[in-house]
Amino acid sequence: MTAAIMDWSDDMALIRDAAREAGEVALSYFGQSPEVWWKNEGRSPVSAADFASNERLHELLTAARPDYGWLSEETDDDSARLSRETLFVVDPIDGTRGFIGGDRTWCVSVAVVHRGQPVAGVLVAPALDEEFFAAVDQPALKNGETVAVSHPRPDAPLTLAVAEDILKGLEPAHRGAISSIHHVPSLAYRLAMAADGRIDGAIV
Repeated sequence: MTAAIMDWSDDMALIRDAAREAGEVALSYFGQSPEVWWKNEGRSPVSAADFASNERLHELLTAARPDYGWLSEETDDDSARLSRETLFVVDPIDGTRGFIGGDRTWCVSVAVVHRGQPVAGVLVAPALDEEFFAAVDQPALKNGETVAVSHPRPDAPLTLAVAEDILKGLEPAHRGAISSIHHVPSLAYRLAMAADGRIDGAIV
């Protein structure tokens, strides 16, 4: 049976509930100046909230699906996942830098990947009271309502999430065709904004 025709509703419910719980854990640290460490040679922050959210996700998901593999932004990689047909891929707080600075556009990101293909995914943004769900062959939802990407007019500028340094590096003609938004720290949330039509896309 292929991923496209398998029923992933139980896994969707599982990751949804787990992401909600992890989001509540992270939210309890938000605005409370959690302890922060630096990884990737000091380029990327990780906070006590990331670790606490990650621990809750790991506890809930691996207990429910002990035969699934595990890949997390904040957990040492376990190569055993490579032998698993299905695995969880998580980022306990996407947008940690913004989270630390008090920006509300951070989210808990959880997906189920089967045979190399994503089949179910959720983004929970508790500080915004927003939730995004998507599963293979199912509509994408925001807070229970179907969302769709934008359909910009050919003569209208594209509304994009793009960093100022990248924008400056584009050819002048391309820069003139772009209306950039205020920086959103979470890449996952930028993708959600494209999914629900608030922006036309993102350049990273």
